[in-house]
Amino acid sequence: MTDYGKRFRLDGKVALVSGAARGIGAEIALALAQAGARVLVTDVADGGGRATVQAIRSAGGSADACVHDVTDEAQWAAAVALAQHRYGRLDILVNNAGIETAALLSQCTVEDFRRVLDVNVTGVFLGIKHAILAMAPPQGEGGVIVNLSSVAGLIGTTGHAAYHTSKGAVRLLTKAAAVECAQLGTGIRVNSVHPAIVATEMGTNFIQHFVDLGLAPDYATAEGAIKAAHPLGRFGEPADVASAVIYLAADATRWMTGAELVLDGGYTAA
Repeated sequence: MTDYGKRFRLDGKVALVSGAARGIGAEIALALAQAGARVLVTDVADGGGRATVQAIRSAGGSADACVHDVTDEAQWAAAVALAQHRYGRLDILVNNAGIETAALLSQCTVEDFRRVLDVNVTGVFLGIKHAILAMAPPQGEGGVIVNLSSVAGLIGTTGHAAYHTSKGAVRLLTKAAAVECAQLGTGIRVNSVHPAIVATEMGTNFIQHFVDLGLAPDYATAEGAIKAAHPLGRFGEPADVASAVIYLAADATRWMTGAELVLDGGYTAA
């Protein structure tokens, strides 16, 4: 008989979560640790995510922090090597680090556009590359890569063209990596998660952008209109995304690759 509870556990696994000093990334790291994984928390801020590591350790989990700029390939190599050195392997990569900017297309600078793509797309590409090098035989025994895309990778909104472009690229990069990893027999699964508005600092900023760009008279109006577009009537919480990542990282989804898991309260279905 299949032990379904065990299929959702991550005991003995080693995970690396980028952009995990706060918000969704921090919650994902905490969730993975609670599910049994040892976690390397990485970020450019807070000494690589020291507060997140402390929270994990206080709860009885195992974690370390690493300062990590995801646009720098040498730092990716170092972060993966650190996970292998501390824990002996790498089984799970969560490409969470990302930024956003807001501007009408006619006013968006090429510098801002390139910066968003560099962090959100090149950073994910580098993570996938170095995770494959660590997870694929003979170096590793396979693994799981979860890429944080967004509903912004599925639909468009005014004033966020750079962000939409980057998250759409992550969606298809995920599928390309999934097919390649499967056909080459690496034992690596690659899937993407697509949240709508989540109650974090970035989510608040996204709503404020509509006011800043003159698309809404005030924050309350913008928030009300966007919330009303979610049929379930609320924004997401970091735990909603973290739960989805555990699902994708666990053996419960061992026949799932190249898929996109949409977490949007019905936003894209309406």
